[in-house]
Amino acid sequence: MHTDDTIARLGSDEFVVVLDSLSTDGDLAAEQAKLVAERVHARIREPLTLAGQAYRCKSCVGVSLFGAQATTVDELLKQADSAMSQGKQSGRDKVHFFDAQMQAALEERVRLEYWLQQAVPTQLMLYFQAQTDARGRIFGAEALIRWQHPEKGLISPAAFIPLAESSGLILPIGQWVIASACRQLKVWERDARTRHLVLSVNVSARQFQQPGFVQEVEQALQETGADPGLLKLELTESMLAENVDAMVAKMQQLRDRGVHFSLDDFGTGFSSLNYLKRLPIDQLKIDQSFVKDVLEDANDAAIVRSVIALGQSLGLAVIAEGVETQGQKDFLAVHGCAQFQGYLFGRPLPLADFERQLQTA
Repeated sequence: MHTDDTIARLGSDEFVVVLDSLSTDGDLAAEQAKLVAERVHARIREPLTLAGQAYRCKSCVGVSLFGAQATTVDELLKQADSAMSQGKQSGRDKVHFFDAQMQAALEERVRLEYWLQQAVPTQLMLYFQAQTDARGRIFGAEALIRWQHPEKGLISPAAFIPLAESSGLILPIGQWVIASACRQLKVWERDARTRHLVLSVNVSARQFQQPGFVQEVEQALQETGADPGLLKLELTESMLAENVDAMVAKMQQLRDRGVHFSLDDFGTGFSSLNYLKRLPIDQLKIDQSFVKDVLEDANDAAIVRSVIALGQSLGLAVIAEGVETQGQKDFLAVHGCAQFQGYLFGRPLPLADFERQLQTA
């Protein structure tokens, strides 16, 4: 709890806690409220000694969340009381949310996090999406993580990556991805048909900000013997909002080692061009949201042309992601984009399928 939270007594054995400063994200706010409730449970469970006799208590917590929607204090208290009553019916010492859908979502989130803890790294795998030049030749791939659950099957990254970020599991997951990518580069080195391939890996902001990130990458390269020049780390533009000096220092350390960098989702953030010219990057990646409507939306077309021109003026390679049609590819090529990624050239594939794609490309 925080100093700006409020605690009050409503009745003989009922208390209310008003939490401020929760996340604006509903799922995350629910988890934060649950953590506070569990701490309350833990304190109440602590034994009390009265007249030399030890007593233990249990509690039941009802939670009601509210956001921008209009509601009164009385309504919130009624909802929390109703949730508490429902919790009592299912057994004391529990946390129950008023919103049945939110309760179910929270339970699913907790279950998914437990599964994810068990999944690292044995249930994780890499898929590979081809990156091509203007002639359609595959020069590299982006390594994309997938989770193959033994019962639920393939779980979408959209379902577990945000959870991994909020829970901290993104750190061991990110470390596994980089190590796996380096191992794959070393395997490809043995074959003349694959030894030229560049492998791009997404790096989360939380992972990059870790003090030992540079050493983590260097260790993966050293242990596998992979060529650093074939490893490309993709950083998002939103990361520029953090300490740029520290970011540049880490990038330069790895750049001196031979590792390359790409600025992912370019154009979606608010980065200053002054920041951009300081970054030791090799590539700008045009976000797929602009590529999608580049033929229909004049604004998207103007942004794409500007990014390509900017990249050319800075001496950077420019790659467009999310290219799905020949028309999109032609527009990009006419305006100077020479590298492409998207369904037009291939979907993300398991390793064996990607290597078959290489043979037929």
